[in-house]
Amino acid sequence: MSVLRFSSFDVSRQAFYRSRLAAAIVNLKPIVPGHVLVIPTRVVPRLADLKHDELAALMTSVQHVGKVIERVYGADGLTIACQDGKAAGQTVPHVHFHLLPRKLQGDVFARNDDVYPALENSEGGLPDDLRQVPQPLQMDADEDRKPRTLEEMEKEAQWLKTFFDAVDPEAGTREAEDKTS
Repeated sequence: MSVLRFSSFDVSRQAFYRSRLAAAIVNLKPIVPGHVLVIPTRVVPRLADLKHDELAALMTSVQHVGKVIERVYGADGLTIACQDGKAAGQTVPHVHFHLLPRKLQGDVFARNDDVYPALENSEGGLPDDLRQVPQPLQMDADEDRKPRTLEEMEKEAQWLKTFFDAVDPEAGTREAEDKTS
């Protein structure tokens, strides 16, 4: 498969889902178990820069990946967030959606909205963290969480791949089925 970039960083080995126009990757320092990113395959800084077909594919992928992640991690819901532009807290010039599995009981965040400062903090040091980590390790990071190794991320990505059908949901005539049912 072709190289997948998150901004200028090769994240091919962290990818567990790919379609023609979007992909999902595991996170270097997840805020909660199952915290993943969904990105367009073309490096695009802002949502407004996406072409209509890219935006449709990205949102279809957010929906599809979210459905699977929620089931695989035994979640009751998802926090889905996109920081679009520097003023919104985006630090990597590549559109990306955070998908975080959430639970009604036993969630990492006692107060539901505490997830947002955690997301903001995770994005804050990201450019520096990405430059300090030897290639091909990339993804969200902050000072409080230790980075996972490439092998750990690759292992999670390989495991998550097993839950996805080979069909590209935006290209085929049938919707891709997840394998968690």
